[in-house]
Amino acid sequence: MHVKELFDLKDQVALITGGGRGLGKQIAEAYAEMGCHLALCSRKKEVCEETAEIFRNKYNVIAKSYELDVTNESMVEDVVNQVLEDFGKIDILVNNSGATWGAPVEEMPLEAWNKVLNVNVTGTFLMSRAVGRHMIERKSGKIINIASAAGLTVRPPEITNTIGYTTSKAAVIHFTKDLAIKWARHNIHVNAIAPGMFRTKMTKGTLEQKEKEILERIPLRKIGDENMLKGAALYLATKASDFVTGTVLSVDGGSTL
Repeated sequence: MHVKELFDLKDQVALITGGGRGLGKQIAEAYAEMGCHLALCSRKKEVCEETAEIFRNKYNVIAKSYELDVTNESMVEDVVNQVLEDFGKIDILVNNSGATWGAPVEEMPLEAWNKVLNVNVTGTFLMSRAVGRHMIERKSGKIINIASAAGLTVRPPEITNTIGYTTSKAAVIHFTKDLAIKWARHNIHVNAIAPGMFRTKMTKGTLEQKEKEILERIPLRKIGDENMLKGAALYLATKASDFVTGTVLSVDGGSTL
């Protein structure tokens, strides 16, 4: 097989949560460029639709948008069923929707803790379960969970003070490994990407305040840009990773070393 075929996604279908902007949009573009059709989901459907329209015109793929709260069980089931009706299949699931909350541990409201855990952990479970049933029937699938370098290490409060987020991403990493061994018999590959610091809406405030200190902790001395996650996301979605499951691929400039 030619190496280009290993990374081809022509006529595959990817469901990406939080796919309208940030890291989800970057991943969606990488897939669209390789011929993949897109189902982009988030609570803000209009943002997903704007992105879908761009990719439809730019890459000549089918791209549709869906309103989705990943913590709502019935909504998850309905949207997955609608995507299956619209596209006929789901080859790739990217669990990218995420939430964070910055506060000292002793001041963090329970409501904030629950919100972060529900979106990042429960949402990943609900999406994986709903799409996984379809993948089990087909005996094929790629699930990519967007974890975080923050789930692999700890930092002093002067750098990050988001214990709900870091705990949730550590949970996503373990969920990835456990699900990988459960579903390997169904030829479903389950892997995670652990991004470090990227320039997104979620990190804008932190970078404005602490970019110098953050850069000092990144061996490559750079912040992730709009292209640096694409290769990892493409690798884990394609035939190139057919002998890889249960792994966590850090894309963090060396910050977790």
